[in-house]
Amino acid sequence: MQPKVIQRILGLLLMVFSFTMLPPVIVGLIYNEGVVIHFLQGFALVFFIGLLIWLPSRNHRNELKLRDGFVVVVMFWVTLSFSGTVPLYLSPEPAMSLTDAVFESVSGLTTTGATVLTGLDDLPKSILFYRQQLQWLGGMGIVVLAVALLPLLGVGGMQLYKAEISGPIKDNRFTARISETAKALWYIYLGLTIIAALSYKVLGMDWFDAIGHAFSTVAIGGFSTHDDGFGYYDSPALEGAATLFMAIAGVSFALHFLALRSASLRTYLKNSEFRLYAGILITLLILYTLSLWLSGTYDSLAEAWRYASFNAVSYATTTGFATADITAWPFFLPVLLVMAAFVGGCAGSTAGGIKVLRLLLLIRQGLRELQQLVHPRAQMVVRIGGKPMPDSVMSAVWGFFSAYVGVFIILFLLMMASGLDEVSAFGAVGATLTNLGPGLGEVANNFTTVSDFGKWVAIVAMLLGRLEIFTVLVLFTPMFWRR
Repeated sequence: MQPKVIQRILGLLLMVFSFTMLPPVIVGLIYNEGVVIHFLQGFALVFFIGLLIWLPSRNHRNELKLRDGFVVVVMFWVTLSFSGTVPLYLSPEPAMSLTDAVFESVSGLTTTGATVLTGLDDLPKSILFYRQQLQWLGGMGIVVLAVALLPLLGVGGMQLYKAEISGPIKDNRFTARISETAKALWYIYLGLTIIAALSYKVLGMDWFDAIGHAFSTVAIGGFSTHDDGFGYYDSPALEGAATLFMAIAGVSFALHFLALRSASLRTYLKNSEFRLYAGILITLLILYTLSLWLSGTYDSLAEAWRYASFNAVSYATTTGFATADITAWPFFLPVLLVMAAFVGGCAGSTAGGIKVLRLLLLIRQGLRELQQLVHPRAQMVVRIGGKPMPDSVMSAVWGFFSAYVGVFIILFLLMMASGLDEVSAFGAVGATLTNLGPGLGEVANNFTTVSDFGKWVAIVAMLLGRLEIFTVLVLFTPMFWRR
């Protein structure tokens, strides 16, 4: 462990993050809002704290080790979440308690989209823009962006990248240098955001809403500038565009890069994780369309398709946008949507959940065990893309799944202890641990009625979900701290 190196990186990252509080100032000036002073105060405070942390350790330039990377990532997300709280807490609009401000900041940065705010249509534009921006920055991960910048600051970023990036296979790179890998991810992320914003503008949004919703769509966040979200526009064209962008953002950005480099859509079809991801979405679309139509929830097949496609993709990718009250849908449909979020999107995407790749590995491992019962002497391996998966990967997947279930049970019991009923507690944990946003029961729309204790449980759940549990839990093992 290298405390001084960790301290230096943390200080640098906080100073970089402080500059993200300046764009809302520009928005506030454009709309002549007085709350811009609180963003300037937040910028000055966070930058000054980062400077104080960096100065004593500025000359320690050793390469990060893997354990250092884990510590930096966890510390950065925690301190970043509290730093992002400052403008929200200082601003008189909305008037928020410290707990609510932290909740909103963590929800934005972890791209969860759960909120404690109502009356969004009447809030200052600078506050609304800041919420959307938090999700966009958290989507691909500020740490991954920082990895692209760290070489310019004399800091290697490989261990930081491995600690931050999601998915069970973390060593895959598609460029020679890790900083180039991070840059490639961000170029695709930025490009997709620009295309989404232009599409929303052409289809009827003003520039402010188009940019804000592009931020939260590509980040798979779910925050909106209106209480009714996409339902505010009542536009099938906008909903169709958002459905497409949510589905695209749920695919591995590394796969997007490879497809662009090869200039062939066959790159997607060759990928087994993408095929399962597409299969899950198509199955949900057909199931929900037919169920909503045949049950009489919607009068026509076209109307059932409209609401089924948008909301099913939104929940399955853990975006959290909604254009209908899904809790009023019949049968098992509301619960299945939340359960679909537990799978989430592909590894290396901005989606939450356990990731489709892990589900694929678990399915193939289960099939292998069944085959082993019939042919006990046969040597069988799990393959992905024609390549055998090492036992270490399979063990890691099963370990992650076990930890995920264990953490869910503990958080579920804590949510019930906070005063929520069983359905609401299940929905609250499902919404936060998967970084989905909307839940069931009392938290179907927002978390305003949840107690402060329940909100802090949700904050922990959002961070655990964003950092994929092991990144945090490993810090609590004695072995991690041994020399």
